[in-house]
Amino acid sequence: MTEGRFITVTLEKRGVTAVARLLDAEAPRTAQAVWDALPLGGQVFHGKFARNEVYTLLPAFAPAEPGPENTTITPIPGDLCHFTFDGVLDNPAYGYDPSAAPAEHRLLVDLAVFYGRNNLLVNGDVGWVPGNVFATITDGLEDFAAACNDVWMGGARGETLTYARLQR
Repeated sequence: MTEGRFITVTLEKRGVTAVARLLDAEAPRTAQAVWDALPLGGQVFHGKFARNEVYTLLPAFAPAEPGPENTTITPIPGDLCHFTFDGVLDNPAYGYDPSAAPAEHRLLVDLAVFYGRNNLLVNGDVGWVPGNVFATITDGLEDFAAACNDVWMGGARGETLTYARLQR
């Protein structure tokens, strides 16, 4: 394994894990914010607009949001992205349970894994949605992608997406 800090990303019910290297040089604030908050996880969702994406929504966890760095609107397979949303997901058309984001947690973080090609981060209500690429999968992408496709085709109910520090 190369130098750097590594995390795991797991679809718990499907029993599949990939290893990702934090992009400390490219996204130092975001990588540190995620690292400091680990372990993290919650209900998995599959992207509706971005295509080949699974993600979880979490209350903001950093003392200060990292702000834009190493942003993209065209993530590639293996990219892990951090997005911050302030109330924009309240629109009932998105289908999220309103109780999932209580008023005191209106600032949500979306931690996403992109597992295939041809992704485009655009939302019909707000336009471009750039994400901070904070890590890249270095091991296990093929099996993880197959499990993510199963989330798309087989359903996300009962599945959890978790992020943790790699235990060496």
